[in-house]
Amino acid sequence: MAIAITLHILATILWIGGMFFAYVALRPAAASLLEPPQRLPLWAATFARFFPWVWVSVVVLPATGYWMVFYVFDGLRQVGLHVHLMQGLGWLMIVIYLFVFFAPYRQLKAAVAAKDWPAGGKALARIRRLVGINLLLGIALTIIATGGAYLGGLIAALGE
Repeated sequence: MAIAITLHILATILWIGGMFFAYVALRPAAASLLEPPQRLPLWAATFARFFPWVWVSVVVLPATGYWMVFYVFDGLRQVGLHVHLMQGLGWLMIVIYLFVFFAPYRQLKAAVAAKDWPAGGKALARIRRLVGINLLLGIALTIIATGGAYLGGLIAALGE
Protein backbone atom coordinates (compact mmCIF):
# COMPACT_ATOMS: atom_id res chain seq x y z
CA MET A 1 0.00 0.00 0.00
CA ALA A 2 2.78 2.46 0.90
CA ILE A 3 4.50 1.98 -2.46
CA ALA A 4 1.23 2.29 -4.41
CA ILE A 5 0.08 5.45 -2.67
CA THR A 6 3.54 7.03 -2.90
CA LEU A 7 3.76 6.36 -6.65
CA HIS A 8 0.17 7.52 -7.08
CA ILE A 9 0.83 10.82 -5.32
CA LEU A 10 4.14 11.40 -7.11
CA ALA A 11 2.54 10.81 -10.52
CA THR A 12 -0.26 13.21 -9.58
CA ILE A 13 2.17 15.90 -8.45
CA LEU A 14 4.25 15.59 -11.62
CA TRP A 15 1.28 15.85 -13.96
CA ILE A 16 -0.85 18.47 -12.20
CA GLY A 17 2.15 20.46 -10.99
CA GLY A 18 3.60 20.49 -14.49
CA MET A 19 0.34 21.76 -15.94
CA PHE A 20 0.09 24.42 -13.23
CA PHE A 21 3.63 25.64 -13.92
CA ALA A 22 3.11 25.67 -17.68
CA TYR A 23 -0.28 27.38 -17.54
CA VAL A 24 0.26 29.88 -14.74
CA ALA A 25 3.97 30.73 -15.03
CA LEU A 26 5.52 29.76 -18.37
CA ARG A 27 2.62 30.62 -20.68
CA PRO A 28 2.19 34.26 -19.59
CA ALA A 29 5.96 34.84 -19.49
CA ALA A 30 6.52 33.34 -22.94
CA ALA A 31 3.56 35.24 -24.42
CA SER A 32 4.77 38.57 -23.06
CA LEU A 33 8.45 38.17 -23.94
CA LEU A 34 8.65 36.10 -27.11
CA GLU A 35 7.36 36.40 -30.66
CA PRO A 36 5.91 33.29 -32.36
CA PRO A 37 9.21 32.27 -34.03
CA GLN A 38 10.76 31.93 -30.55
CA ARG A 39 7.68 31.08 -28.49
CA LEU A 40 6.36 28.16 -30.54
CA PRO A 41 9.67 26.23 -30.64
CA LEU A 42 9.99 26.84 -26.88
CA TRP A 43 6.60 25.21 -26.33
CA ALA A 44 7.34 22.30 -28.67
CA ALA A 45 10.61 21.65 -26.80
CA THR A 46 8.92 22.07 -23.40
CA PHE A 47 6.19 19.57 -24.29
CA ALA A 48 8.80 17.17 -25.66
CA ARG A 49 10.37 17.10 -22.20
CA PHE A 50 7.13 17.18 -20.17
CA PHE A 51 4.97 14.70 -22.08
CA PRO A 52 7.14 11.63 -21.34
CA TRP A 53 6.49 12.33 -17.66
CA VAL A 54 2.77 12.60 -18.37
CA TRP A 55 2.94 9.21 -20.12
CA VAL A 56 4.46 7.78 -16.94
CA SER A 57 1.62 9.35 -14.94
CA VAL A 58 -1.01 8.03 -17.37
CA VAL A 59 0.28 4.50 -16.72
CA VAL A 60 1.13 4.79 -13.01
CA LEU A 61 -2.08 6.48 -11.86
CA PRO A 62 -4.60 3.88 -13.05
CA ALA A 63 -2.26 1.00 -12.19
CA THR A 64 -1.69 2.15 -8.62
CA GLY A 65 -5.26 3.36 -8.19
CA TYR A 66 -6.78 0.04 -9.22
CA TRP A 67 -4.15 -1.85 -7.24
CA MET A 68 -5.27 -0.01 -4.11
CA VAL A 69 -8.97 -0.43 -4.91
CA PHE A 70 -8.81 -4.17 -5.59
CA TYR A 71 -6.01 -5.37 -3.32
CA VAL A 72 -6.36 -3.04 -0.37
CA PHE A 73 -10.06 -2.11 -0.34
CA ASP A 74 -11.36 -5.34 -1.92
CA GLY A 75 -13.06 -3.82 -4.97
CA LEU A 76 -15.09 -0.90 -6.23
CA ARG A 77 -18.11 -1.80 -4.09
CA GLN A 78 -16.04 -1.21 -0.96
CA VAL A 79 -14.86 2.33 -1.74
CA GLY A 80 -16.62 5.65 -1.26
CA LEU A 81 -18.17 7.92 -3.84
CA HIS A 82 -15.02 10.06 -3.83
CA VAL A 83 -13.00 7.14 -5.26
CA HIS A 84 -15.53 6.68 -8.08
CA LEU A 85 -15.35 10.41 -8.81
CA MET A 86 -11.54 10.26 -8.84
CA GLN A 87 -11.67 7.33 -11.23
CA GLY A 88 -14.05 9.10 -13.62
CA LEU A 89 -12.18 12.41 -13.58
CA GLY A 90 -8.86 10.61 -13.94
CA TRP A 91 -10.01 8.76 -17.06
CA LEU A 92 -11.42 12.00 -18.49
CA MET A 93 -8.05 13.68 -17.92
CA ILE A 94 -6.27 10.78 -19.62
CA VAL A 95 -8.57 10.98 -22.65
CA ILE A 96 -7.98 14.73 -22.93
CA TYR A 97 -4.22 14.21 -22.66
CA LEU A 98 -4.27 11.52 -25.35
CA PHE A 99 -6.16 13.86 -27.66
CA VAL A 100 -3.68 16.68 -26.97
CA PHE A 101 -0.72 14.39 -27.62
CA PHE A 102 -2.01 12.79 -30.81
CA ALA A 103 -3.72 15.82 -32.40
CA PRO A 104 -2.74 19.42 -31.55
CA TYR A 105 0.73 18.54 -30.23
CA ARG A 106 1.56 16.75 -33.49
CA GLN A 107 0.20 19.75 -35.38
CA LEU A 108 2.38 22.07 -33.29
CA LYS A 109 5.51 20.01 -33.97
CA ALA A 110 4.77 19.93 -37.71
CA ALA A 111 4.06 23.67 -37.80
CA VAL A 112 7.28 24.48 -35.93
CA ALA A 113 9.29 22.25 -38.28
CA ALA A 114 7.72 24.03 -41.28
CA LYS A 115 8.02 27.45 -39.60
CA ASP A 116 4.28 27.88 -40.15
CA TRP A 117 3.69 30.23 -37.22
CA PRO A 118 -0.07 30.80 -37.78
CA ALA A 119 -0.74 27.02 -37.81
CA GLY A 120 1.52 26.59 -34.78
CA GLY A 121 -0.34 29.33 -32.96
CA LYS A 122 -3.67 27.61 -33.62
CA ALA A 123 -2.34 24.28 -32.39
CA LEU A 124 -0.86 25.89 -29.28
CA ALA A 125 -4.15 27.67 -28.55
CA ARG A 126 -5.96 24.30 -28.65
CA ILE A 127 -3.36 22.78 -26.35
CA ARG A 128 -3.66 25.74 -23.98
CA ARG A 129 -7.45 25.38 -23.72
CA LEU A 130 -7.26 21.62 -23.17
CA VAL A 131 -4.45 21.89 -20.62
CA GLY A 132 -6.52 24.53 -18.84
CA ILE A 133 -9.46 22.13 -18.69
CA ASN A 134 -7.23 19.31 -17.49
CA LEU A 135 -5.67 21.56 -14.88
CA LEU A 136 -9.11 22.44 -13.49
CA LEU A 137 -10.09 18.77 -13.52
CA GLY A 138 -6.81 17.91 -11.77
CA ILE A 139 -7.40 20.50 -9.08
CA ALA A 140 -10.96 19.22 -8.57
CA LEU A 141 -9.65 15.67 -8.45
CA THR A 142 -7.06 16.66 -5.85
CA ILE A 143 -9.73 18.29 -3.69
CA ILE A 144 -11.89 15.17 -3.96
CA ALA A 145 -8.90 12.91 -3.23
CA THR A 146 -7.81 14.78 -0.15
CA GLY A 147 -11.20 15.69 1.28
CA GLY A 148 -13.60 13.23 -0.29
CA ALA A 149 -13.46 10.61 2.42
CA TYR A 150 -14.51 13.27 4.94
CA LEU A 151 -17.42 14.66 2.94
CA GLY A 152 -19.79 11.90 4.04
CA GLY A 153 -19.18 12.74 7.70
CA LEU A 154 -19.50 16.47 6.99
CA ILE A 155 -22.79 16.00 5.17
CA ALA A 156 -24.11 13.80 8.00
CA ALA A 157 -23.02 16.37 10.60
CA LEU A 158 -24.73 19.19 8.70
CA GLY A 159 -27.93 17.15 8.52
CA GLU A 160 -28.14 16.76 12.30
